[in-house]
Amino acid sequence: MKRIALGVEYAGDAFLGWQSQRGGGAVQDALEDALGAICAHPVRLHCAGRTDAGVHATAQVVHFDTSAERPLGAWVRGVNALLPPAVVVRWAVEVDDGFHARYLACARRYRYILHNAPVRPALLARRVGWFHAPLDAARMAEAAACLVGRHDFSAFRAAGCQAKTPVRNMYEVSVARSGEFIVFDFYADGFLHHMIRNLVGALCYVGKGRHPVGWMAELLASRDRKHAAPTFSPDGLYLCGVDYPPRWSLPGDGRIIALPRIPLL
Repeated sequence: MKRIALGVEYAGDAFLGWQSQRGGGAVQDALEDALGAICAHPVRLHCAGRTDAGVHATAQVVHFDTSAERPLGAWVRGVNALLPPAVVVRWAVEVDDGFHARYLACARRYRYILHNAPVRPALLARRVGWFHAPLDAARMAEAAACLVGRHDFSAFRAAGCQAKTPVRNMYEVSVARSGEFIVFDFYADGFLHHMIRNLVGALCYVGKGRHPVGWMAELLASRDRKHAAPTFSPDGLYLCGVDYPPRWSLPGDGRIIALPRIPLL
């Protein structure tokens, strides 16, 4: 058996999330069907991060095992020929059986892109979030600074989150405006269910002046979800990088930061 790792890009609005569904319609379903056709046997994929419905990825990492003898190009060009337009394999490498896309991922990078304008976008519908009221990105960046470090993120955790602990190490956070767009970048050893969407919602409360900058730190310390803002739309959320130990040399070391093609970015 060989173990193959793939870098995958997809538009999440075309799927019911990453995880396989009984009736199909998930990213995993589409990929497993295409890979199975190339392998000539059923395939089970494991991913670095199970994204929700509507969440996109520019650098999802997955792996699978196969007994098929195929050139690496078959896992890219061959599989892509069988995939729907909204998902594509960017690269393929053979790894040893000690590699695991999920359990060996030591950090992940997410980006949220928010269109901040009075009128919702049409051409970018479901590819960016939207907030109609003016937002102060500088205040939001100042408020977000308290998130860096090792914290209990219970205040930003979904009720149905199955993580064993709410504690995460947040390595970097940034909030920056580019024209009508505000870009949020988060880099951590892991994320809770809906954590980023809840963080963006809270930061928008600060940005529109509903709460002072210091409220973000108070909310974090409270560990109480009921005091936070509503969960933000998944539309503007992208998984855009996964880090692994140096032993596995993945393309770009697994760190691929990319933007969708959006004006002004």
